[in-house]
Parts: sequence; C-alpha cells; structure tokens
Amino acid sequence: MAQRYKLTYNRQINHKYCLTMTTPAAQSDLSINATQPQQNAAIKVPFAAKPLRVIFAGTPEFAAVSLEALIEQQEALNIDIVAVYTQPDRKAGRGQKLAASAVKQVALANDIVFEQPSTFKKSSTEGMAARQTLRSYQPDVMIVAAYGLILPIGVLTTPTYGCLNIHASLLPRWRGAAPIHRALLAGDSKTGITIMQMDKGLDTGDMLYKVSAPIEADDTAASLHDKMAALGAAAITTVLKDLAHYQAQAVAQDDSQANYAEKLVKTEGEIDWTQSATQIERQIRGLTPWPGAYTFLAGQRVKILASLPVNPSQQTVKPAGTVISVGRKAILVACGRDTISEPQSNEYSATTLAITSLQFAGGKPVTAEQICHGNQLNDGDQFMAEVK
Repeated sequence: MAQRYKLTYNRQINHKYCLTMTTPAAQSDLSINATQPQQNAAIKVPFAAKPLRVIFAGTPEFAAVSLEALIEQQEALNIDIVAVYTQPDRKAGRGQKLAASAVKQVALANDIVFEQPSTFKKSSTEGMAARQTLRSYQPDVMIVAAYGLILPIGVLTTPTYGCLNIHASLLPRWRGAAPIHRALLAGDSKTGITIMQMDKGLDTGDMLYKVSAPIEADDTAASLHDKMAALGAAAITTVLKDLAHYQAQAVAQDDSQANYAEKLVKTEGEIDWTQSATQIERQIRGLTPWPGAYTFLAGQRVKILASLPVNPSQQTVKPAGTVISVGRKAILVACGRDTISEPQSNEYSATTLAITSLQFAGGKPVTAEQICHGNQLNDGDQFMAEVK
C-alpha cells in the first residue's frame, strides 16, 4: 500500500501546520521496554528533506549525554544543531572559580555556537533580547533536557515544531526537578524516559514516546542517573528519526496519576532510625551521591554510604539507632518497625539495617571490615538525630 502525506493542523506542535504521514496501522501504545530488543520504529521518508534546524537546551551531564549522541548522528538523523543553550557559568569547587556546564563543554569541543541567557522573561531587557536571539536561529525544534531555566510560552512556540523535553520518568509518575531520586525513595520497581511535547505546565505536556527500564536492588541515584542519561539519548534519537509520526500519535497525560518530584534539600539526608529499614535503605540509595544519608554518633556526623538489601527475618527488640553488632561484613543497626510490608510482625520486634560502608567526620570512606578492626564504633553505640 502506498504511503500518503497530508497537510494537517496538529495541536501537539504549537498550533502550526505540518506534513504528517498517514499509515494503515498507526500505533497508540507509546511504551517500550528497554530490556527487550526493539525494531526500528522510524518511518523512512522517501524524499530528501532539508535538515531540521535543532536547538539544544540543557545544563548538566544528564543533558550532555543526549547532546553528544545528537552531534554524532546529525547526518543520519538529517538534523543541524544550529545552537546550544545552557545555564550561565557558575562558581564551583573549593576555589569557587567559574565553571562551564557539562553541556557547554560539549558545545565548545564541537565548535557549536552556544548561548547562556539567565532569563527569557518579557519583563526584562535581557529576556526580550534572549527571545530575539532565539528567533534569529530560525529553529525547527528545540530539544530540552534538564535545562534549569523556565521557558515561557513565547519561547515554547518559537520553533516550528515546538519544544521536546527529555524527562527521566515514566510520566505522569514523577513531574518536577528530581524524578530519579524520588523514584528510588518511593521504592518504584521501574522508571524510564518520556519524550514530551512541552506546554506551559510543569511536565504536563503530551507524551510522544516512552521507554522503561527496571530499577535494580543496588541502584543508587548515581547509577540510575547514568542509565537514564543513556536511555534519554536513545529515546530522543528515535523520535527525531520521524518527528511528524510521533507528534501525530502523542498521548495526553492522566493528571490523576501525577506525583511531584520535589527538588532535593540537604536536610533530607538525615536518617530517622525510627523509620523501617526498608525506608532507610531506600534513603541511602536515593540520596547517593547528594545530599547523602547521614546520622550522628556522640555529636559527630557520620555519612552512611552503603548497605545490604533488607533481610526481613533479621529483627530486633533493641531501640532504634542502636548498633547491634560490628561485623566484618556489615554493621547491624536497629531500625523501626516495617508496618507496610510486615503488618503482622511482632509488635515488640523491629527491622534491622546492615551497613557496609560509612564515613566518619574528617575521615575517608571505610568498609565494615575496616571498622571492625578499629575502635571508632562498638556494639551498643547509639546513632541518633542531630542535637539542636
């Protein structure tokens, strides 16, 4: 059957007309499982079109991975990255010297023009100038990944096909600044990437493409970040292979299923030992490397770096925060009851957490075995909250 093309009015792409392909069997399910082998979903356009003029907007390493992938595949994707947008240089490190973002470093390494506006607001002279500069690039599409700057509707409607966001969650599950961390803290069994058509809401736009991946028992925010960065790069290249096709089949989000992935604050790292071992174990993994989980021993801060998966059969009647035993393989600490997964457990018994690595104030990270051979921690010691 011959392929057909028609000029259509599509609300997904900022109320503009576009050339879309009509096929006998369009897919309505956007979900792909990253653990399963996938067939190439792209529909090849049988004529040479001008390259899409792409602007990339992002700041941290998560975004840099996607930018590098797009740069490497510009010819294959028939795109031209005409400019990169990233946050202004920030002071970093002990010397507080200005440092370029990960995305800016990629742009510099590949001789791509970059812009670093601090705002796009119409109420400021800088914001209006930034909008004019953006228009001057005549972008067809803008790819946004962890940019960190609010994009007003006037910016979102500037590119011909709008702005696409690489979001590290299976929307609408986690909307907001910290979807990777919140998925771990909530004990989600899977997460993924959603390519979303941006609108004026916070991660509320229609979904063009989704790909999922399991969250492993030993995943931390650091390891899951790296997995999602790679998955995001693959997802955006898939969509750009046939943007019109994916925009034509975009699906609205179910707002009733949305959760807000609030930005992390440093105080979230303090451990409350009256919580269950399961909750604390998730806290350790979900806040690694930043802000990190920590507690206090004799008034001194102790970072809890890693622990073993919770063993439900290991219970105790010791008070929460008590160091039950200092062993070569792990340090066993009393926690609170697990009323969710073990509602029928003995009301006098509580869960335990097996810590494998920690860091004392002013020291280096040490393993349980190293601690076992020293005298900084002993059976019966008490971890507790900060005394204020």
